[in-house]
Amino acid sequence: MEHAIYLVTLVGAALVVAAAFSSLIAFRFGAPLLLLFLCIGLATGTDGLGIQFDNARLAYFAGSLALAVILFDSGFGTPLNALRQAAGPALSLATIGVLLTTGLFGVVAYYLLDLSWLESFLLGAAVASTDAAAVFFLLRAGEINLRERVRSTLEVESGTNDPIAIFLTISLVEIIAANASPEARVLITDLALGFLLNMGLGAIVGIFGGLAIVRLVDRLNLDHGLLPIFVLTLSLMVFAAAGAIGGSGFLAVYIAGLIAGNSDIRAVTILKRFQDGMSWLAQIIMFLVLGLFATPSQFPAILLPAVLLGLFLIFVARPIAVWLCLMPFRLPRPEVAFVSWVGLRGAVSILLAITPLLGGLENGRLVFNTAFIVVLVSLVIQGWTVGPLARRLGLIVPARLGPLDKVELELPGSAHHELLAYRVVPGSPVARGERIPRWARPSLVLRDGRSMRFQDMGRLAAGDHVYIFVPDRYPALLDKLFASRAVVDPEDADFFGAFAVDPARSAAELEAAYAPGLTEEERKLTVGDLVTERLGGHAEYADRVLIGPIELIVRDVDDKGKITGLGLSLEPTAPVARVPVFLSAGEIADRVVGFVRNWRKRIKKQSAEAPVDAERSPQPVVEKATDEG
Repeated sequence: MEHAIYLVTLVGAALVVAAAFSSLIAFRFGAPLLLLFLCIGLATGTDGLGIQFDNARLAYFAGSLALAVILFDSGFGTPLNALRQAAGPALSLATIGVLLTTGLFGVVAYYLLDLSWLESFLLGAAVASTDAAAVFFLLRAGEINLRERVRSTLEVESGTNDPIAIFLTISLVEIIAANASPEARVLITDLALGFLLNMGLGAIVGIFGGLAIVRLVDRLNLDHGLLPIFVLTLSLMVFAAAGAIGGSGFLAVYIAGLIAGNSDIRAVTILKRFQDGMSWLAQIIMFLVLGLFATPSQFPAILLPAVLLGLFLIFVARPIAVWLCLMPFRLPRPEVAFVSWVGLRGAVSILLAITPLLGGLENGRLVFNTAFIVVLVSLVIQGWTVGPLARRLGLIVPARLGPLDKVELELPGSAHHELLAYRVVPGSPVARGERIPRWARPSLVLRDGRSMRFQDMGRLAAGDHVYIFVPDRYPALLDKLFASRAVVDPEDADFFGAFAVDPARSAAELEAAYAPGLTEEERKLTVGDLVTERLGGHAEYADRVLIGPIELIVRDVDDKGKITGLGLSLEPTAPVARVPVFLSAGEIADRVVGFVRNWRKRIKKQSAEAPVDAERSPQPVVEKATDEG
């Protein structure tokens, strides 16, 4: 018995170390990291090194706990401004998108596999949710600075679509296990009512749980080493409490993390570091366990239909669902195309595919193996192409800031203040003589091994270490002062235009200087408001607007989304790759309005020409009649 404990611990630790080591390979070559985790699990499983693991309940239990940890960390790291910016598109994808993907995939699965209609939709529900962890790893590994609107949409969608897919999957498993054949109307009604109850209870528990976590952390004077474990345990209690009363534990834990991460919770830096490490560990454990549970020798029997289903999901089902969900929103076609492509499937899909085995369904193993192959196809095809596609669609923008050497220090009793340690890097604004704002209180400067007061140092120099005590809402402003200049790719050297334009200037001056063809109403606006209006009411960093012979580029926006810097280019860059589909409702409306406007112009022109012809031809007849009279 004692020997077995040592052996299991040795093997488990070796697998985690191998998975962690594989991240070096993934970061170097841009490979989908989670695919490597899965392959390690497969290589050490039954058909690999021979490790026997066929416990579906243990695999589902471990995967569920790991997913709860990941979702809490995802919510904790999602800022409210990202949620506000992407709430509409992301929630539409997380609800209607999951349903559409389930339906489209289920119909094709019915004809390609030996499954009933309900089992086919069950398989569709299992693979309907995306795995954003793989996406954001690829963005970081490839040093891809993606447009904020696209990043926020993918981030919020990933945190909110898992609970819905889980609810659909479990509900269909229960219906099939009960040998029930309900009418379509009854099935839809029951699912809708169950969904509202499940999500409603989960949201309520998540809100109160998040508020309780913040309250307890602030009230209890726990040791900093114990505090992260305490918060993690509370998040799992929220997850379990919501599930125990019939709610969605996964939605509850995500909302709890969202509330805790956007509050003035104490020791937020320590919590973020701990949860980041726990999230990585949870992902490694989840993928290793799911890889061990799979049996690759069973894959060849269903390989062809499963691969075809994976291709259908990537190229048909996901794009159609995304296009229909995002049609009401005025998103550019390249952004819609990118969101539709970055619908990677991952551990959640494999985890949900275990539920038919837990429910004792006859075709449970077929559903699991098919979902596993679909995930592999998704990670292989989509995982390798995220970066190149983002560049092809023109969604990569230059970084706002260059490298930043910064350390955040937590101080006892300073819930709303932080002690930041910066090293002055060459080329940063402070190294060039920029003054530190009055609201920041530099307390110490280290130079050449000597410590001195900030007031006695004079001008800061590159290499100095500055310790600043600052309110917690200002660090982002200080980062701009201490960061080096961003290194712009040679291809992006003219990204922001050759000239700077004051957003507060009148658009009439723009019309007088360049004659871009503005309307009377547009001339009354400021240039910044004109650009915001042309962008559909919301502008973000690096947005571009082509107006006649000039192109205006958003150089910067403030925290409220107001344009604070604009660039002007007299030689507009070549348009990004146009996507022949994915027209938004706004673009469709614009085209309809343009068609109607042109049609009215033609009618007016014809009506204006008609009286002239009438005056020229009937006139002699009138004169003749007059003469005869």
